[in-house]
Amino acid sequence: MEYHRLGRSGLRVSPLCLGTMMFGGATPEEESRNIIAQARDVGVNFLDTADAYSQGQSERIVGRAVHSERDRWIIATKAGYPAGLDIPTGADLSRKYLMTAVEQSLRRLDTDYIDLYYLHHDEENRDLAETMRALADLVHQGKIRYVGISNFRAWRVAEVVRLADALGIDRPAACQPLYNAMNRMAESELIPACHFYGVGVVPYSPLARGVLTGKYVNPSQPPEGSRAARQDRRILQTELRPESIQLAQEIQAHAETKGGTAAHFALRWVLNNAWVDSVIVGPRTEEQWRDYLRALHYPYGVDDEELIDRLVVPGHPSTPGFTDPQYPVTGRVARTGPANLRGEI
Repeated sequence: MEYHRLGRSGLRVSPLCLGTMMFGGATPEEESRNIIAQARDVGVNFLDTADAYSQGQSERIVGRAVHSERDRWIIATKAGYPAGLDIPTGADLSRKYLMTAVEQSLRRLDTDYIDLYYLHHDEENRDLAETMRALADLVHQGKIRYVGISNFRAWRVAEVVRLADALGIDRPAACQPLYNAMNRMAESELIPACHFYGVGVVPYSPLARGVLTGKYVNPSQPPEGSRAARQDRRILQTELRPESIQLAQEIQAHAETKGGTAAHFALRWVLNNAWVDSVIVGPRTEEQWRDYLRALHYPYGVDDEELIDRLVVPGHPSTPGFTDPQYPVTGRVARTGPANLRGEI
């Protein structure tokens, strides 16, 4: 296994990060633990979970599976999405919530430290100074080793870096963006900002939530058991677009000429970006995990890079003009209209 340095931190991580979002939900514990054991046997050292995954069951399964070899693993978890904590105001990035959430995660993981603690999403109307002071305290207490950010815009990455420098703690070790061959928007601002500030890049959804496996042919008749068949909100919002489905078939045909699959191609495409340090893969089954490992042997070359540049404009989505509804454009605030939101951001 070839290990990559995570940003400018001292962490060295495997190119595949085992994502555990399905563990404790669609993937039962026994199979989840088998996947973790197989990952360990091939040298994977990077695990990604979150307090919100399967109502905390993912963290519990990870904790039990790695307990006897805790120090060989780099465990990343997250806070900021609802995770079952009994707080009337809900999940947020306040000091109160983060201090409570980290203790809950430590208990579920059955560990006394978290290697990489992500803010799971941003709240762009929040002054991040309080948030970063709380994370700095957790670093000084030894409860977290490194800070991470997920689903942040580039200008907010810069603000997090500024605050970390002012507080005298290390800059975030990693940023976790949505990034795949059908969603190249992160290339415009986010990935260059991370590279400039020394923040590692660990993308999620490299297979476009399954679209880049080529299994979706008719979006109105999704394969049984797929995310679309389960009416997963995010795939319906972002990935199940006619253009992406059509292009996935072209990618599949190309990959087959080289003895691979569209999924192998898609994973290697993400890793071929020199500013990406590791990529999260979230298997539901052991067979899916084994197939992800095969992607590391796909003979990726210049022809593969040229294919995507021809199919999808760098920095853009596969659908011209598409905007992810979770990340609306915020750069224009009309002076006329029902409300002036200038002071809220």
